[in-house]
Amino acid sequence: MLKLCNGDVLLFSDKLPEKADVVIIGCGVVGCAIARELSRYKLDVVAIDKEPDVGWGASKGNMGVIHPFVPHKGKYKNRMCIEGNKLFEELAKELDFPFQRPGLLIVALSFVQFLALVIAYIYLRVIKKVKAKWVWRGKLRELEPRINKKARAAILVPTAGITDPVKYAIALAENAAANGVKFVLNTHVIGFEIENGRIKAVITDKGKIRTRFVINAAGVYSDEIERLASIKKRRMWHGKGVMIVFDPILRGHYSHIMAPMPLKIDPRTKGGAISISPDGTPMWGPNLVEAEGKEDTAVDSSDLKMIVEKFRALVPDFPVNTIMKYYAGVRPVDEDSWDFVLGPTEVKGFINAAYILSPGLTASYVIAKKVVDFLREEGLELVEKENFVATRRDIKSLSRMSMDEIDEAIKENASYGRIICLCNNVSEAEIREAIRRGARTVDSIKFRTGAGKGRCQGCRCLPEIVRILSEELGVSVEKITIRGEGSEIFR
Repeated sequence: MLKLCNGDVLLFSDKLPEKADVVIIGCGVVGCAIARELSRYKLDVVAIDKEPDVGWGASKGNMGVIHPFVPHKGKYKNRMCIEGNKLFEELAKELDFPFQRPGLLIVALSFVQFLALVIAYIYLRVIKKVKAKWVWRGKLRELEPRINKKARAAILVPTAGITDPVKYAIALAENAAANGVKFVLNTHVIGFEIENGRIKAVITDKGKIRTRFVINAAGVYSDEIERLASIKKRRMWHGKGVMIVFDPILRGHYSHIMAPMPLKIDPRTKGGAISISPDGTPMWGPNLVEAEGKEDTAVDSSDLKMIVEKFRALVPDFPVNTIMKYYAGVRPVDEDSWDFVLGPTEVKGFINAAYILSPGLTASYVIAKKVVDFLREEGLELVEKENFVATRRDIKSLSRMSMDEIDEAIKENASYGRIICLCNNVSEAEIREAIRRGARTVDSIKFRTGAGKGRCQGCRCLPEIVRILSEELGVSVEKITIRGEGSEIFR
């Protein structure tokens, strides 16, 4: 494990172990969920990722909605979505990451949409067995006073939730690491050793690790990992979704996730919605367009225009000129099934948790449990630990404290009284704690604490964050990066 100059131990290791029982490739929400579930057992588990932090692939480009259902008839997506939705309350309680259930309103604005809404209501209640309530116009106005006056009725699905995908991945990783999983980041897989049709080792740019079992959870790169293992080639389609984040000052303008009743269900996508982040900041999107490649997260003005035009009909008086930022995520899609690709392959010991498109976040922990079942069937002996620790606590945040709690925190640690990020009220103590838990970059600080995510987008707090990173990591400021090698702040 890497040591900081103050002696604390980082979450991540820079050294690749020589051997492991299981190697997980990819540390997004699925890879981290698998790592946490495997940490229950007496195993040597190593999780590797090419990024400098967990949750930075497809997971980071996610809106954070925990879906109550999806209109999909495939083998996995629908069932795992519904099962996964039920798990989030307990997971959030155990691992202390942001999670709420604001509920989903599917809204009919026209007579034709109203007729479709009736059919959808029957479908959800009778076929999908989803908890759904019919809401007439009057009650709808009580729930959402600013909703379009033309709204005739809505379906309320109260189990729809929201979370922070990166904080969820971090929580899973921290708990997995506390239970013995080793995380090795900034590491590229370049090949495999396969003997008599069985995995023998994973070859990386940091060396070789011997193992009998590999989990492919590499997101948009899962097809390339398959290719390196000579797994039967699939066709991956890269679907890009753009999200818009509005000024946090608009918190409270609406309180539910809301979507217009679609007149034609596209099984590939739920069509997006207006949503909120866990702290109530309005977010709209995503759309779905074809990406030009795995790393194509560029946002075009036409994407923004389309999202705004589609959703402003729900809340016509919403000030759409208050966009604070926008971003895009790329979904790895198996073109043939538009479903998750899970299970053993023709290479013994190589198990796919691949092509995880939406609702992969919702289904992530169910996928993890299923992967453990696959490992057992493939011959891995699973003996539960007597000392498994199921809980993890997040960094103590000023934004979640009462005034009395803030006073106590400052008495215990004076740096809680030094505010670094004025927009999101983030203290120096929180930033230092984030570094001691594994943050090595400015973006790592941002996703763990919220520093730099506010209205000024880091304009005021960046110099202080760089200073603190430099002090804690014991390196010069010239070596501090935004998100890893090649993104140095001072060049």
